[in-house]
Amino acid sequence: MDCFDLENPFTSLDNQESDIISALFSSESDHMPSHNYFLSLKSNDLFVSFRQEAISLILRAQYSCNIDRYTTYLATNYMDRFVSRQEIPVCNPWVLRLLVIATISLASKMKEQHFSSSNFQREEGFIFDAPAIQRMELLILDALNWRMRSVTPLSFICFFISLFELKDPPLRQALKDRATNIIFQACNEIKLLEFKPSIIAVSALLMASHELFPLQFPSFETSILSCRHVNKENQLKCFNAMQEMVANETSDSIIETVSSSSTTTPMSVLDCHCERSSSSMAAIAVPEKREQRKRQKLNGFCSESNRVKISQIQPCG
Repeated sequence: MDCFDLENPFTSLDNQESDIISALFSSESDHMPSHNYFLSLKSNDLFVSFRQEAISLILRAQYSCNIDRYTTYLATNYMDRFVSRQEIPVCNPWVLRLLVIATISLASKMKEQHFSSSNFQREEGFIFDAPAIQRMELLILDALNWRMRSVTPLSFICFFISLFELKDPPLRQALKDRATNIIFQACNEIKLLEFKPSIIAVSALLMASHELFPLQFPSFETSILSCRHVNKENQLKCFNAMQEMVANETSDSIIETVSSSSTTTPMSVLDCHCERSSSSMAAIAVPEKREQRKRQKLNGFCSESNRVKISQIQPCG
């Protein structure tokens, strides 16, 4: 299997570029979390805390295991899609940890990145055996219908940049880099989960162009809005939410820099970004106990129906 490129999820297709673009837009909804997931996050602090803790753990793996951010972004995509389709006990910390290990493992395989789950687990103080991790991987694969070549906002960046009248390669690269950073930042923002990947890509590019090329922004916006694939109303809602996100992150960074000179962990951004409910977090981020550090046996964690599904799944050849 070739290394998966998030910017070109359909590289195996030999069709014309227009056919590939059409395929991206027609399939993007299949790679989004369900709408009910977004509604649950809006109304239930427990789900919010679960997601924040999961992303925090994924980021810890990125920094401690030297995994690139494309891999952790893909793992977050898998996590959101899985939780939105599979009912799981979000109040159990071990479920969260096993899910994170499995999504990072799958994303690392897709990206051909080395990930030592055993080393990471030792650092975090919990250990799952290989069969338990593989079993969770199969549950994820089944819930996602084996659609692991995710269509994300990154998949649309090059297409939308091509609509801009920006000929200078360094300027185009600067625009792409800034938009990509905003997209990585956006995966932490719950409000943006309701929008299609293409709309998030458009909004990130407009945000980046407004920052980098304010005089050309009106013409960029006109070019984007003239695209038949872009819903103007949704794009405006997404752009406003993204603008608020960037402003909040900037404010948090300034406050953190002024108020603290100590070294912070990569997860501190998430802590600043959204207040956690203390009662909800008590169910998710309980202190490590000695028995939680022991090897966890998970033979009965999934239902009989799930066991049947797993038995029917055949590994890739």
